[in-house]
Amino acid sequence: MKSTLLILFSGSLLAVTACNKHDDSATSAGADTNLAIDNGAMDNGMAMNTVAEAAPLAPLTAQGFINAAAASDKFEIETSKLAATNGASGSVKSFADKMITAHTMSSEKLKKTVAAMGPPVTPDDRLTAQQQSTLDSLKGMKGADFDKAYAAAQVDGHQKTLDTLKGYSSSGDNATLKSFADGLIPTVTAHLNMAKSLR
Repeated sequence: MKSTLLILFSGSLLAVTACNKHDDSATSAGADTNLAIDNGAMDNGMAMNTVAEAAPLAPLTAQGFINAAAASDKFEIETSKLAATNGASGSVKSFADKMITAHTMSSEKLKKTVAAMGPPVTPDDRLTAQQQSTLDSLKGMKGADFDKAYAAAQVDGHQKTLDTLKGYSSSGDNATLKSFADGLIPTVTAHLNMAKSLR
């Protein structure tokens, strides 16, 4: 249950990984034992809240951090693509265009970074239950309703991302990825502030 909660808090990770450092460090292929994406377990919000209040979060593993980053990129791209047809505000559409560009680039950089790790790690970009639910909800909205929900999702996701980056930066299990996370904190903070201005 703790591992599932970690993905939930990962939300929208990696606002722009273009700032990342090349990862030459090794990580174990089995390093994801405490962070499996378990969409079914996340559907019970009440149980998740109980766990969050009862125990501190365990740190993400290297594989878990990579998976969260990959899922975040996918989530940002997919939700932002909807703004072109479903959004009304020029500022929302402009922000969404920036997110598509940034996350397409960061997705490629993430793939190159993990491919250089020994042994290479394959990112798993499956969306969490929360991300999928948000994406599905946004698909059914138009105009001002979409803009409001999209802005709220971006603020929520970027705040969770910032929390995840800070957590991994301080207690992650891979030195290169810790540095990578630390380097993203200013970018994610800037994107969070941009998202807040949409509301």
